Order: sequence, then structure tokens, then C-alpha cells
Amino acid sequence: MTELETITSLSDPAMRRIVDVTKPSRTHIKTALIEDTEPLVQCLGAGVEFIEVYASDAGPLSEELLDLCRKKNVSVRLVESGIVNQLFKGERKAKTFGLARVPRPAKPSDLAGLGGDVVLLDGVKIVGNIGAIVRTSLALGASGIVLVDSDLTSIADRRLLRASRGYVFSLPVVLASREEAVAFVRDSGLPLMVLEADGELTVKDLGAQRERLGLLFGSEKGGPSELFKEASATTVSIPMISSTESLNVSVSVGIALHERIDRNFAVRR
Repeated sequence: MTELETITSLSDPAMRRIVDVTKPSRTHIKTALIEDTEPLVQCLGAGVEFIEVYASDAGPLSEELLDLCRKKNVSVRLVESGIVNQLFKGERKAKTFGLARVPRPAKPSDLAGLGGDVVLLDGVKIVGNIGAIVRTSLALGASGIVLVDSDLTSIADRRLLRASRGYVFSLPVVLASREEAVAFVRDSGLPLMVLEADGELTVKDLGAQRERLGLLFGSEKGGPSELFKEASATTVSIPMISSTESLNVSVSVGIALHERIDRNFAVRR
């Protein structure tokens, strides 16, 4: 492996940038901290522009990551383990991490020309659930996600980057108001399927629908809002044993998208 320069001081300008990025008070997020090898590889593969990548000198550096950084002309430096401990203090300490420029925020229009179904989340606020839905949506062929009333101000939110394992940049994830989301559904002609407990259809019926769909999931407590219900083509339920009150929203998304897998994989091909 090529000899890498080692950062030995917290006063190094790169380390000061990392400290600034980890501050929770940031409002305008232009740079993001990507932590761990898998998310770094995923973000690099998705075309995210990196300023630099770092690795603790206490652990091995992935050859795959190093090769990818070379191909993308991204500088890599080691950081003394003591400096890493100071950077992250009481947090979980990533052995590899990188500073990336946040891509332009996705807009509803970015979803218009794509072929896969669109997942819409109405009032889903738990970042862990959103991150799991991002990974599931990408894996099962959805073309994008629209987040409504999520309390997120940027998809580069550090919590979401962690929860999605960096996959949040691998498909369009749009932050929109309910009015913007409903206008997108209507303007694009997407039949909106609203998932709720007593649906007119069951989730098994989704597989027979050959056109592109919007799949709307509300929060576990509040369910879908009236604005989306009014815009819906129909409602869909997931049959469950009666003693079960509800499914986690990320599980529901996975079940619905799995029924759509043949159609969504076909348009990808």
C-alpha cells in the first residue's frame, strides 16, 4: 500500500472542518461527514464529490476504498487514533470517514422521467425508519422517495446518513410539503395507492398493476393525511393476524415493494 500522510494535530485545517461539520446547530448543510467503509464506497460509487477521506492509523484501511479513492482522484490521509478520539469524543468512533460536498437537493421534477414506483412518506419522522426505507426502496426497484413532514431539513442530516448507510445519495430523496407532493402525483399522473388498515385492495393486488404507482405510507400513529386520501386512486391494506396492531412502516414499505418487484425490475432492465 502507498505510504499515506498522517495527521497528528487536531488543529489541522481538515480536522477543524470535521469538528464544524459535526456541530448539531448547523442550518445550511453544504458539506457532510460520511462514516465507515461501506457508506464511503456507496457514496463514491453514486458520484458524490469528496473533499478528502480519512482513516485511523490504528486499523487497516480497506483496499477497495483506497482503490476507489484513487480512481476518483480523492485524497486519502491517515489520522492518529488519539486525534480520532478527540474528534468524536463520546460518540461511536468511525475508523474511516470522509468529508463530502452535499449534492443539489432533489426536486419532484427529478422523479418525473424515471420508471420505478415512487414511495411517499407522510409524517414519518423516525430517522432510523427513513434510513431503512431508503435502502429497501433502492434494493427493490423504487425510483425515488418523497418525504413529507419528516422534520428533516436536508437529506445530508448526519443521522440519516448513518441510518441509510450512505445510500441516501443513490436515488432521489425529495423533501416536499404535502401540497407539493400532491401536485407532483397529480401532474405526473401517478395512481396513488394509500396504505392503511382497511384498504379496498390487499397488498397482493399490487403485483397485478402494470403502471407506475405512487405508494403512500403514513406514520404508524397518525396514518395518512386527508390531503393524500383525497388524491388517492385507492387504498391498500396488508393482511395481518388480528392481535397485531400495526407493522413498522419500514416493514410495510418492504412488503409492498416486494409485490411490485417484477414490474420495477422490468423497467430497470
